[in-house]
Amino acid sequence: MNREPSKSKFVRVVTSIPALIVIGFMAVAVVLVVLRDPDRVSEITLTRLRDYAADGQVRTATLTHRTNVVTGTLRDGRRFSAGVPPMYGDELTTFLLDNGVRVDSDNEDDSALDTFLVDYLPTLLIVGVFLWFAMQLQGGGRASRFSRSSARRARGAPDVRFADVAGVDEAVAELGEIRDFLSDPDRFASLGAKIPRGVLLVGPPGTGKTLLARAVAGEAEVPFFTISGSDFVEMFVGVGAARVRDLFKQAKAAAPAIVFVDEIDAVGRHRGAGVGGGHDEREQTLNQLLVEMDGFDGVTGVILMAATNRPDVLDPALLRPGRFDRQIVVDAPDLRGREAILAVHARNKPMADDVDLSVVARRTPGFTGADLANVVNEAALLCGRRRGEQITMADVGASIDRVIAGPERTSRAMSERERSITAFHEAGHSVVGHAMPNCDPIHKVSIVARGRALGWTLSLPTEDRHTHSRGELVDRLAMLLGGRAAEIEVFDEVTTGAHDDIERATRLARAMVTEFGMSEVVGPQRLSGRDDDPFLGRDHVQRHEVSEAVAASVDREVKRLLDEAEAAARAVLVAHRPVLDALAAALIERETLEEHELNAVFAPMGVIRS
Repeated sequence: MNREPSKSKFVRVVTSIPALIVIGFMAVAVVLVVLRDPDRVSEITLTRLRDYAADGQVRTATLTHRTNVVTGTLRDGRRFSAGVPPMYGDELTTFLLDNGVRVDSDNEDDSALDTFLVDYLPTLLIVGVFLWFAMQLQGGGRASRFSRSSARRARGAPDVRFADVAGVDEAVAELGEIRDFLSDPDRFASLGAKIPRGVLLVGPPGTGKTLLARAVAGEAEVPFFTISGSDFVEMFVGVGAARVRDLFKQAKAAAPAIVFVDEIDAVGRHRGAGVGGGHDEREQTLNQLLVEMDGFDGVTGVILMAATNRPDVLDPALLRPGRFDRQIVVDAPDLRGREAILAVHARNKPMADDVDLSVVARRTPGFTGADLANVVNEAALLCGRRRGEQITMADVGASIDRVIAGPERTSRAMSERERSITAFHEAGHSVVGHAMPNCDPIHKVSIVARGRALGWTLSLPTEDRHTHSRGELVDRLAMLLGGRAAEIEVFDEVTTGAHDDIERATRLARAMVTEFGMSEVVGPQRLSGRDDDPFLGRDHVQRHEVSEAVAASVDREVKRLLDEAEAAARAVLVAHRPVLDALAAALIERETLEEHELNAVFAPMGVIRS
């Protein structure tokens, strides 16, 4: 069946019956304004009117006290109008009468209907049409539509399964109960068990929280409603609460179903928090959400899932048992998890035989699922750029470098002196990092500019670590300052190239003193107010006060750690100056050195790292 071509939204709005009615009323109002005074009226001054009257040219005059205007006709038939100040009304009337002018006084107001049609109706119609058009073009049309939820319902069950989710086995096991309840609720009901009413997925961005929610819906084969927390909050009071009610009404009608709210911290922050107090509309929305979650009776078959990377700013009422009963941490994957995630993203891509995903997993510590997906995709793009048919290990390696340090900036030209300074700077990082026993092995060094860096040194851990000792952090400080120490040792001056290293080293040293309790002078005190930022949901009065004496001792301890780290780095470079020179020369010649090339240069140091 042939259908007419779909009209644009603007055309449909303009040609609708209500719009035509409104436009008709506006036309009538304009006609009334025109018909009110069809003849041309000349505006004259009061002085000119007195001159006309003195010459006998004025036939009639009507003084309207309501508007302080005198109108009339001249002897030649022309009409005139002139403004009259209230204090001159009586004087003007006497003057006109003395000059033989027939004067009338109009003290009656215009009819109410005439006043409304002419003075007020056009303005009201214009404002009404503007508001009506705005609501129509935004997808409204009626007030009830504006308060409807913008949640998107997946057509059928999502095509994502638990097999498509890797690296988060613990989270999958926890969510398996949700799937079982939605698939067979009678089995739990017969035992008197109640499924959690709400499940909160907590973890850094890119770890797969949304993917997990879709996988649960796909496994249970139930309708899946998804909405962002920011979609609830509008500038109009009460809209957010109405949208919450509408969302859960839709979910209950489609039960069993899953409602997934992404970035729930946009609407679930602490009530009354922040510098300016609470946001009334957001708090009303949160209150309605709490009410709807309390309304679940455990057998409706509706489960609320939400995701956030800031659980610390959520309102405690939202996290209590009976609402979000269960919090599932979705953290960055470990070594085996990264390998499994890489296998999922690589299964539909032509991978060459030399690609070893276990090696790639070891080279990507700290990467999230989204990062690993980006690595595989960048490798495919690099392969297509060179017109290859299979993704090789070289493509994957270049992709990792691209994700970590940014794309190569081959167009940036450096002078020979800058190349030499950069080479010794990166060589200083590498030599100190190789000599320090608690530093990670050096994997790659390059003086090819990437991103905003002129050069970079990549060190990778041999295993996943979740805690770090004081010795590891001290050696890390020495490695960070190794580039600056090399510049001083070789060129007897410092450059601005070490500003990022100094910033990172200072931040690490301060954290050691104020957060990790690794200073004997300051002791085990937490002096950092990182979680007390009022703009992140906490109240601004909840700050830790630090005395001037303690602050001064913190500054002295930070400086001491940095000075000792720089001294340790210089001592290593002085002891291994030939290795430093050899590594810098190799970098100037080849620009990038891999791990096996670095080990050959490091051999005279007598330090074996694996």
